[in-house]
Amino acid sequence: MLDPSAYKAIAIERHPDGVIVATLNRPERLNAVDAVMHRELSTLTYDADTDPDARVLVITGAGRAFCAGGDFSGAGPGGSESMWGEARRIVDAMLECRKPVVSAVNGYAMGLGATVALLCDVVVAARSAVFADTHVNMGIGAGDGGQVIWPLLMGVNRAKYYLMTGDRLGAEDAERLGLVTFVAEDGQALERALEIARRLAAGPAVAISASKVPINHWIRAQAAQILPLSLAMEEQCFRTADAKEAVAAFQEKRPARFTGR
Repeated sequence: MLDPSAYKAIAIERHPDGVIVATLNRPERLNAVDAVMHRELSTLTYDADTDPDARVLVITGAGRAFCAGGDFSGAGPGGSESMWGEARRIVDAMLECRKPVVSAVNGYAMGLGATVALLCDVVVAARSAVFADTHVNMGIGAGDGGQVIWPLLMGVNRAKYYLMTGDRLGAEDAERLGLVTFVAEDGQALERALEIARRLAAGPAVAISASKVPINHWIRAQAAQILPLSLAMEEQCFRTADAKEAVAAFQEKRPARFTGR
């Protein structure tokens, strides 16, 4: 059951037609993922899936961004044991959700933010939206789902290039390469996503579920192979000198000086 009072960093809005809008709600930080939001992302799609009144989930971001990735503003490199379990559950729960999930992407969708957006069944992006998996810029591997979904959507070698460089993609290029389903005019992404959600909510729920679940079952099989290794290698990266330098550079607002150690 999706209880809005249980969520602090994600605002939950119920619509009478069974559409639920979950808004990543740290606009002052471009909805960057802190410990609270990370924990809530690990339960969001499970709670929606087990909510008898929910028919479709829409995920969007408040303010100028969908999600700018992890919040490194006050944290040193590393992660708790619970964080790594949550990282796995974020991906698994999204792929196990039997109900349609639509993302409405405005502004930046970076790192984990890009992963969450792209794991949705339908991705609607505002024309000025920007996608990137920027883990590498912080001296860490793209372990928390990027290595699962990017190659499935855009192809293996393209995905490796974007994950190794952290290069950004505008909405139109993201659509051309298969990351984005629809591009909407700026200011209209959420409304377009809601149109799609309402159509799905009014449709035959069992048949709609039966149309997506087997595909997600196939993606889950890929994730089961990829995530244990990708998360383990990402965790190792946090202990490197490059990761520590990236955090220091971020906090000091200067370019990082990587040494390969």
